[in-house]
Amino acid sequence: MMTAIEIGRLLRAGTTGFVAGCRVSQVDAPTFGGLVRAPLGEGYHVYGLIHDIRIDDDGIVRQLVTADRVDANVVADNRINRNVPIEISVLTVGFQQNGALRHLLPPRPPLSLDVIYQCSPKELCAFTPQGRFGYFRHILRAQDVPVGELLAAHLEQASAAHAQSGSPQWIEAATRESIALLRDDYPALMSVLSALSDVREV
Repeated sequence: MMTAIEIGRLLRAGTTGFVAGCRVSQVDAPTFGGLVRAPLGEGYHVYGLIHDIRIDDDGIVRQLVTADRVDANVVADNRINRNVPIEISVLTVGFQQNGALRHLLPPRPPLSLDVIYQCSPKELCAFTPQGRFGYFRHILRAQDVPVGELLAAHLEQASAAHAQSGSPQWIEAATRESIALLRDDYPALMSVLSALSDVREV
Protein backbone atom coordinates (compact mmCIF):
# COMPACT_ATOMS: atom_id res chain seq x y z
CA MET A 1 0.00 0.00 0.00
CA MET A 2 1.45 3.36 -1.06
CA THR A 3 1.56 6.21 1.41
CA ALA A 4 -0.62 8.97 -0.03
CA ILE A 5 0.66 12.44 0.86
CA GLU A 6 -1.09 14.80 -1.53
CA ILE A 7 0.98 17.87 -2.39
CA GLY A 8 -0.99 19.40 -5.25
CA ARG A 9 -2.70 19.01 -8.61
CA LEU A 10 -1.32 19.11 -12.11
CA LEU A 11 -1.31 22.43 -13.99
CA ARG A 12 0.43 21.39 -17.21
CA ALA A 13 2.51 18.47 -18.41
CA GLY A 14 4.71 17.04 -21.14
CA THR A 15 6.50 13.76 -21.61
CA THR A 16 9.71 14.97 -19.94
CA GLY A 17 8.19 16.90 -17.06
CA PHE A 18 5.17 18.53 -15.48
CA VAL A 19 4.15 21.41 -13.24
CA ALA A 20 1.83 21.08 -10.27
CA GLY A 21 0.24 23.70 -8.09
CA CYS A 22 -0.42 23.64 -4.36
CA ARG A 23 -1.50 26.11 -1.72
CA VAL A 24 1.01 28.06 0.37
CA SER A 25 -0.13 26.21 3.50
CA GLN A 26 1.11 22.98 1.89
CA VAL A 27 4.65 24.26 1.33
CA ASP A 28 6.10 22.06 4.09
CA ALA A 29 5.35 18.92 2.03
CA PRO A 30 7.26 19.28 -1.28
CA THR A 31 11.05 19.65 -1.19
CA PHE A 32 13.69 20.27 -3.83
CA GLY A 33 14.97 16.92 -5.11
CA GLY A 34 11.99 15.03 -3.70
CA LEU A 35 10.48 12.10 -5.58
CA VAL A 36 6.80 12.49 -6.44
CA ARG A 37 4.29 10.42 -8.38
CA ALA A 38 1.16 11.08 -10.37
CA PRO A 39 -1.23 8.10 -10.48
CA LEU A 40 -3.22 7.90 -13.71
CA GLY A 41 -5.31 4.86 -12.85
CA GLU A 42 -5.22 1.17 -13.76
CA GLY A 43 -1.82 0.64 -12.09
CA TYR A 44 -0.10 3.40 -14.08
CA HIS A 45 2.00 6.01 -12.23
CA VAL A 46 4.42 8.68 -13.49
CA TYR A 47 7.43 9.48 -11.27
CA GLY A 48 9.49 12.66 -11.17
CA LEU A 49 11.93 14.76 -9.16
CA ILE A 50 11.07 18.27 -7.99
CA HIS A 51 13.63 20.61 -9.55
CA ASP A 52 12.02 23.99 -8.87
CA ILE A 53 9.52 25.46 -6.40
CA ARG A 54 8.20 28.87 -7.37
CA ILE A 55 5.90 31.29 -5.54
CA ASP A 56 4.61 34.02 -7.83
CA ASP A 57 3.67 37.46 -6.62
CA ASP A 58 0.45 39.35 -7.25
CA GLY A 59 -0.92 42.87 -6.74
CA ILE A 60 -1.63 42.47 -3.03
CA VAL A 61 1.79 40.99 -2.27
CA ARG A 62 3.47 43.83 -4.16
CA GLN A 63 1.62 46.34 -1.99
CA LEU A 64 2.44 44.51 1.24
CA VAL A 65 6.19 44.29 0.61
CA THR A 66 6.40 48.07 0.24
CA ALA A 67 4.53 48.76 3.50
CA ASP A 68 6.49 49.95 6.53
CA ARG A 69 4.98 47.33 8.79
CA VAL A 70 3.00 44.22 7.95
CA ASP A 71 0.91 42.70 10.72
CA ALA A 72 1.47 38.99 11.34
CA ASN A 73 -2.26 38.35 10.92
CA VAL A 74 -2.16 39.93 7.47
CA VAL A 75 0.76 37.69 6.47
CA ALA A 76 -1.06 34.61 7.78
CA ASP A 77 -4.25 35.60 5.98
CA ASN A 78 -2.34 36.12 2.74
CA ARG A 79 -0.65 32.71 3.02
CA ILE A 80 -3.55 30.60 4.26
CA ASN A 81 -6.91 32.14 3.35
CA ARG A 82 -6.00 33.50 -0.07
CA ASN A 83 -5.28 30.54 -2.32
CA VAL A 84 -1.91 31.76 -3.55
CA PRO A 85 -0.49 28.84 -5.54
CA ILE A 86 3.01 27.47 -5.41
CA GLU A 87 4.25 26.03 -8.71
CA ILE A 88 6.26 22.84 -8.40
CA SER A 89 8.26 21.89 -11.50
CA VAL A 90 8.97 18.18 -11.84
CA LEU A 91 11.45 16.33 -14.06
CA THR A 92 10.03 12.99 -15.21
CA VAL A 93 12.36 10.09 -14.34
CA GLY A 94 10.25 6.98 -14.83
CA PHE A 95 6.90 5.27 -14.55
CA GLN A 96 5.17 2.22 -13.14
CA GLN A 97 2.76 0.07 -15.09
CA ASN A 98 1.08 -3.11 -13.84
CA GLY A 99 3.45 -3.22 -10.88
CA ALA A 100 6.65 -2.94 -12.97
CA LEU A 101 8.90 0.09 -12.36
CA ARG A 102 10.81 1.47 -15.35
CA HIS A 103 13.36 4.26 -15.58
CA LEU A 104 12.06 5.32 -18.99
CA LEU A 105 9.96 8.23 -20.15
CA PRO A 106 6.26 7.38 -19.72
CA PRO A 107 3.97 6.48 -22.64
CA ARG A 108 1.83 9.49 -21.75
CA PRO A 109 2.02 12.37 -19.25
CA PRO A 110 -0.41 13.07 -16.40
CA LEU A 111 -3.52 15.09 -17.19
CA SER A 112 -4.65 18.48 -15.89
CA LEU A 113 -5.87 18.42 -12.27
CA ASP A 114 -4.43 14.94 -11.63
CA VAL A 115 -3.32 14.68 -7.99
CA ILE A 116 0.42 14.68 -7.29
CA TYR A 117 1.69 12.73 -4.28
CA GLN A 118 4.94 12.89 -2.35
CA CYS A 119 6.66 9.49 -2.31
CA SER A 120 7.32 7.85 1.05
CA PRO A 121 10.82 6.57 1.99
CA LYS A 122 9.58 3.07 1.18
CA GLU A 123 8.54 4.14 -2.32
CA LEU A 124 11.86 5.95 -2.75
CA CYS A 125 13.74 2.77 -1.87
CA ALA A 126 11.58 0.77 -4.27
CA PHE A 127 12.08 3.15 -7.21
CA THR A 128 15.78 4.03 -7.01
CA PRO A 129 17.44 0.57 -7.33
CA GLN A 130 15.57 -0.38 -10.50
CA GLY A 131 17.52 -0.62 -13.78
CA ARG A 132 21.01 0.19 -12.42
CA PHE A 133 20.33 3.90 -11.85
CA GLY A 134 18.80 4.26 -15.30
CA TYR A 135 16.88 7.36 -14.21
CA PHE A 136 20.17 9.24 -13.71
CA ARG A 137 20.35 9.90 -17.46
CA HIS A 138 17.14 11.93 -17.28
CA ILE A 139 18.69 14.12 -14.58
CA LEU A 140 22.09 14.51 -16.24
CA ARG A 141 20.72 15.50 -19.65
CA ALA A 142 18.07 17.90 -18.33
CA GLN A 143 18.14 21.43 -19.74
CA ASP A 144 17.64 24.58 -17.63
CA VAL A 145 17.90 22.52 -14.44
CA PRO A 146 20.61 22.84 -11.73
CA VAL A 147 21.81 19.30 -12.42
CA GLY A 148 24.51 19.08 -9.74
CA GLU A 149 22.31 20.51 -7.00
CA LEU A 150 19.31 18.40 -8.03
CA LEU A 151 21.28 15.17 -8.11
CA ALA A 152 22.93 15.95 -4.77
CA ALA A 153 19.59 16.79 -3.10
CA HIS A 154 18.01 13.63 -4.45
CA LEU A 155 20.94 11.44 -3.41
CA GLU A 156 20.87 12.90 0.08
CA GLN A 157 17.19 12.04 0.50
CA ALA A 158 17.50 8.63 -1.15
CA SER A 159 20.62 7.78 0.87
CA ALA A 160 18.82 8.54 4.14
CA ALA A 161 15.89 6.35 3.09
CA HIS A 162 18.16 3.46 2.08
CA ALA A 163 20.23 3.75 5.26
CA GLN A 164 17.04 3.62 7.32
CA SER A 165 15.93 0.51 5.44
CA GLY A 166 19.26 -1.24 6.04
CA SER A 167 21.15 -0.44 2.80
CA PRO A 168 23.74 2.24 3.72
CA GLN A 169 25.97 1.18 0.80
CA TRP A 170 23.46 2.51 -1.76
CA ILE A 171 25.03 5.98 -1.83
CA GLU A 172 28.45 4.56 -2.74
CA ALA A 173 27.05 2.72 -5.76
CA ALA A 174 25.04 5.81 -6.77
CA THR A 175 28.12 8.04 -6.59
CA ARG A 176 30.20 5.62 -8.68
CA GLU A 177 27.48 5.47 -11.31
CA SER A 178 27.27 9.29 -11.44
CA ILE A 179 31.02 9.51 -12.03
CA ALA A 180 30.89 6.83 -14.73
CA LEU A 181 28.09 8.59 -16.60
CA LEU A 182 29.90 11.95 -16.52
CA ARG A 183 33.44 10.76 -17.23
CA ASP A 184 33.40 12.46 -20.65
CA ASP A 185 31.89 15.73 -19.38
CA TYR A 186 34.46 17.20 -17.00
CA PRO A 187 32.64 20.49 -16.17
CA ALA A 188 29.40 18.64 -15.34
CA LEU A 189 31.32 16.04 -13.34
CA MET A 190 33.02 18.72 -11.24
CA SER A 191 29.68 20.42 -10.63
CA VAL A 192 28.09 17.17 -9.46
CA LEU A 193 31.07 16.13 -7.32
CA SER A 194 31.18 19.57 -5.70
CA ALA A 195 27.51 19.35 -4.77
CA LEU A 196 27.92 15.76 -3.58
CA SER A 197 30.87 16.72 -1.40
CA ASP A 198 28.67 19.23 0.39
CA VAL A 199 26.11 16.49 1.02
CA ARG A 200 28.69 14.04 2.35
CA GLU A 201 30.11 16.66 4.75
CA VAL A 202 26.73 17.31 6.40
